[in-house]
This record gives sequence, structure tokens and C-alpha cells, in this order.
Amino acid sequence: MKPVLAMIVVGLTPRHLGTLTPRLSALAREGAMSALRTLTPAVTCSVQATFMTGLTPRGHGIVANGWLFRDLMEVMLWRQSNRLVEGEKVWEAGKRRDPAFTCANMFWWYNMASSHDFGATPRPIYKADGRKLPDCYTVPDSLRNRLTERLGPFPLFQFWGPATTIASTRWIAEATKVVMVENNPTLTLAYLPHLDYDLQRYGPDETHAAVRKSLAEIDDVAGDLADAARAGGRSVVILSEYGITNVDRPIHINRALRDAGLIAVREEDGAELLDPMASKAFAVADHQIAHIYVSDPNTLPKVREVLQGLPGVERVYGAADKSSLDLDHPRSGELVAIADARSWFTYYYWNDDRRAPDFARTVEIHRKPGYDPVELFLDPAISSPKLAIGKRLAMRKLGFRTLMDVIPLDAALVRGSHGRVTDDAHDGPLIISDRADLVDGRKLAATDVKSLLLDAVFK
Repeated sequence: MKPVLAMIVVGLTPRHLGTLTPRLSALAREGAMSALRTLTPAVTCSVQATFMTGLTPRGHGIVANGWLFRDLMEVMLWRQSNRLVEGEKVWEAGKRRDPAFTCANMFWWYNMASSHDFGATPRPIYKADGRKLPDCYTVPDSLRNRLTERLGPFPLFQFWGPATTIASTRWIAEATKVVMVENNPTLTLAYLPHLDYDLQRYGPDETHAAVRKSLAEIDDVAGDLADAARAGGRSVVILSEYGITNVDRPIHINRALRDAGLIAVREEDGAELLDPMASKAFAVADHQIAHIYVSDPNTLPKVREVLQGLPGVERVYGAADKSSLDLDHPRSGELVAIADARSWFTYYYWNDDRRAPDFARTVEIHRKPGYDPVELFLDPAISSPKLAIGKRLAMRKLGFRTLMDVIPLDAALVRGSHGRVTDDAHDGPLIISDRADLVDGRKLAATDVKSLLLDAVFK
């Protein structure tokens, strides 16, 4: 068996290879690079599940980054149990071919309750007084202590939210190096998210100073990790799940359903909470895709009419044609809406910001009933954001329960999105390898990645 490092460089596209990414570009020239045909939805959890299993959402069941858990009637995003992913995983296939095969999963999603040998993933410590402390979950548990002693605590607040920096991506890369040297897995999976942040904030505009800086930073970290892997005798595969394209039109899909009398809300202490149990129809918004769950089949024509009348909705799929997207799975909504190239879906369901739930203005990925990229921004209405954050942190240290309510409710701030397959392959995901035989001359899809990684190990 030949050891392999497969790293995801989130949001990297063929168009990004050039003067701003000299190390990644050199690797592509030395080996080979190809555009990678992705799937719908082109979002983190769905595509990574396809990389792991070789299946589409019809087979693995990861229909988005989150969905309505119908038995609980609760919307949940960013779950971590690998048991949610149906199908044989790449490391299970490797062990079937050779029992000595081992795998380290460094921050790919669905990292818990898994059959891989080594792994690490974000796992905050939630204190009873409301504090959230940075930490990670590892397999084995002793790996957490090893990594924390070497690298310090995982920088959770630089991993997602308005304070994101290269620090979290660099920590993951350094942790991956530790595992490659000390545990020597056959297959190492690494996830480098840094490009995701500024490309969603500003769009893929390489004239923007922040985007140029992010490209240079990820090139340095990914290039350094690739060099370390190759120095240890590993071949390298670089992947991206999707490309991020320019958007300028948020679609408030749940507000439209509410105006049509289809959404129910529950009032709690002056704020409104979405009530999935009482709603006739509601949407779980996830970038440029939305799953619409309809409790009464008799209302389907009305729901479809509302959706098709929304500016920015490119197409609505139902029972008869969801199979064309391979989204005919019980976790999918009764309807699936896809935004056009310049649009994306918000989760907002309130019509008056004064009645938004308290978590709407915070980084709260597990309580919001949909994905919220506005969490990447500080509220521009706060005149001294550092002072405001410092005051809240001081109150927490004194033992007071305090909301970190510094996130705006202005979806127009978001300039980049994904989820819809891009019109131009140069704006979509890619695959690079230092082994040209794995990539050169092949038309590769996300469903081919599992077999390609096994070929890299066994051929």
C-alpha cells in the first residue's frame, strides 16, 4: 500500500490557479489538474459524503448540510455522527482490501461515531452558564491532549464567525502533520476551510485585497502540508467540494411562505420561533438550495406556486423529478428549490427584525433552522465592535449570562454563495494530484473520488 494525503481546499477553483497560488499551481503543473463535476447540492456535507462513499445523496442520504428530522420534527444542521451517512466509506473499503489499511480523518465532516482509526473535529465545551469554550473531539481521546499540548487549543472562534482567520486552517494542517508522522495512516483526510470565509463575504473577486490575501494564505498552508506529506513518502490529492460565485440577491423563501399563510410561528417572550410541527410548509435554506417540507399534500400546488413566483428561484423540483438530482431520498423535502446563479436562500422567517429570535444576532449554527452566512459579519451598526465584544466577554467571565449579539440581519452583505452547479467549470471545484496517472485525461466527478483514492493507495 502507498500512503496518501487527500486534502480539501474549500472553494478552490481552476480559475484561482495562477500568480496568487504559486505552490498549488506548481503542484498542478508537476502532476495534473482537472475540473471536478460536482453534484446538487454542492455543499459541504453532501459532497464530502459523496467523496467518502462514491454515492450521490440518493444513496448516502446527506441531502444538505441539514434537514428536517421527521421523527423529531426538528431541523438540525451540522450533525457529526458518521452513522447518518449511508453506504460503505472509503476507509472501510480499504480495510476490506487489506486489514492493515488505516485512515485518519482530520476535520472532514461526520467525524464522530465513525469507523476510521484516527480523527479530529471541532467540539466546543458548552458550560452551564452559557459559555462556549474552544475544544475538539478526537479518536483516540488521547490525541486531543497530544495536539493541544503541541499546538494549543483548537482556535474555534477563528474557524467560523466574524473573527475567522488562517489560524484555524493552519492548526488543522499542523495537527495533520503530527498524525501523519506519529500514527502513519495509510490514508489521511484533511480539511482546509480558509477560502470559504472571504469568498462568501466578498465573492470570488481577485481584485479585492481580502480575497487576494486569503488565496496567498491558503496557498502557503496547503503547499506546506503537501510538501510535508511528500517528504514522508505520501502522494497528494487536492480536492474542492464546490466553487463560490458572485451573488447579489437573497431570497427570503420562508417569509414568502409565511405571507401565504403556510408557516406557523410560536411567540416566546416577544420573539418569534419557527414551529415546524404546526407549519403547513416551510423551507430549510442552505446556500443556493432549499428543501421545502409540506405537511399536507393538498397544499403542494399552492406551495409550488408561491416558490415559482419568487424572483431568483430557478427551478422547483417535486416527487416526479427530484430523481434527476439524485435527491429522491426520504430526508429531502417534498419540494426542492434551486436558486439562480446570482441568488441564494436565507432562513429568515420573521417580517419584523424586532421580533427576530435572540439567536438570530449570534453565531448559533445549531439553533438556526437554516444556514446563515451573515454570521461571517460583524453588525456595521455597532460603532465600536471590539469594545462591544470585549464588554460581553468581560461580563461572561464575571459569571453573567450574556448574548454575543453582534451579528447583523442584513442578508445583502453576502456576496458569494454555492450549492447550485456552476455554469462554467472554471468556477467549479477541481482535483489536483502529484500523480498525473490518477487525473490526467480523465473526466472526473465527485462520485469518482472514493475509487480514485483507493487506486492511489493500491495501484
